[in-house]
Amino acid sequence: MDDKQDATLFRISQGGAGSKPGRFARRWMRFWMQRSGPGPAGRLASRLAAWVAPPHLDQVSLAYLTPRGYIDAAAIIYHSDLRLGQHVYLAPRVLIVETADGGPISLGDKVAVHRDAILETGRGGYIQIGAGSSLHTGCQLKAYIEPILVGEGVMIAGNVAIYSYDHGMAPGQTIRSQTITAKAPVSIQNDAWIGTGAIVLSGITVGEGAVVAAGAIVTRDVPAGAIVAGNPARVIRHRDDLTQTGGEDEQ
Repeated sequence: MDDKQDATLFRISQGGAGSKPGRFARRWMRFWMQRSGPGPAGRLASRLAAWVAPPHLDQVSLAYLTPRGYIDAAAIIYHSDLRLGQHVYLAPRVLIVETADGGPISLGDKVAVHRDAILETGRGGYIQIGAGSSLHTGCQLKAYIEPILVGEGVMIAGNVAIYSYDHGMAPGQTIRSQTITAKAPVSIQNDAWIGTGAIVLSGITVGEGAVVAAGAIVTRDVPAGAIVAGNPARVIRHRDDLTQTGGEDEQ
């Protein structure tokens, strides 16, 4: 099949650009997703299902076709204790990795991890992500010594970095040769929203329903329902101060 024929079949299966997948595409996706799984053959079946699926965020729907979820063939999993709930979505180029003495990584039901995200554990650290939470493109969650605990329904935007450890900076020796330390677990509680490019450091708790603005560097706990911004992040208002429509202050 040449490129022109392939493009024609794709348009037919999709029902036209920007529309929902057509009948052929839906049958194709369901057929292959019923054969999907974490092994090499199952991941190849996932890739075949994705061939006619909508790209990027809409591709998450593939994970709902089987309780086994969707693990893309291009996702890299190098971890001895990955625990997956039902309908989990792992996008292309997701990296899940374990270094020496790394603890488990647990993803609850309907967790979505998008392209180029990295989840890494080592030195007893572990990662736990609650049901319905999502990690977007380029996120980094690295748990060493202490865990990273993400609640349910948490939205973590692209290029967010969350580290449960700090690096030593004592004088008299190189940075590279110093050991890492950790204050306490990182806890992102239910329904919080972490904006694009934010950084959350060791020992921080982001309270339930809190909002961390894009680019913020969080060095202290965030109260439930607070909105924080800046470097270092500070409370700029609370969600209770906003109107129910439009998010503006009441006049």
